[in-house]
Amino acid sequence: MARLLPPESSSVEHVSHEVGISVATLERWRANALADGSGAGSPRWTAAARLQAVIVTAAMDEATRSAWCREQGLYLAELDAWKRDAIAGLGEPRATSALEARQDRRRVKELERELHRKDRALAETAALRLCCQKNSRRSSTKARTHDPPGRPPDPGA
Repeated sequence: MARLLPPESSSVEHVSHEVGISVATLERWRANALADGSGAGSPRWTAAARLQAVIVTAAMDEATRSAWCREQGLYLAELDAWKRDAIAGLGEPRATSALEARQDRRRVKELERELHRKDRALAETAALRLCCQKNSRRSSTKARTHDPPGRPPDPGA
């Protein structure tokens, strides 16, 4: 609904195509919103529209701004609040961000150390397994070297 009302005032056909609701339904909703007065006030202004309003009115003098606000159905106090919100949103980074960055770096180092330790343990385990497999193959396939060829190994030995 906010897109059908000022300041955006998108065409009903365009919004209908985007959201998949019939034109007649959107027109009825818009008429009801305008008749009820529920379209008045700042809730109908999207964040982008509020920022645009602050930008548009930034260079205006007081009389021009007042006239613009009357045309848009706004109070100057609303526009000033939007300006404060925009400035606050662009303010200095939080003081805790340096502390958080330091904690993040410390955590990354801990995780890298743990990963390196586990890699070494895995490599050691793989080497031990390979060594054990080679030893078991050697002991199970040992043949007597002093038997003449063609003679079966002595089962009692």
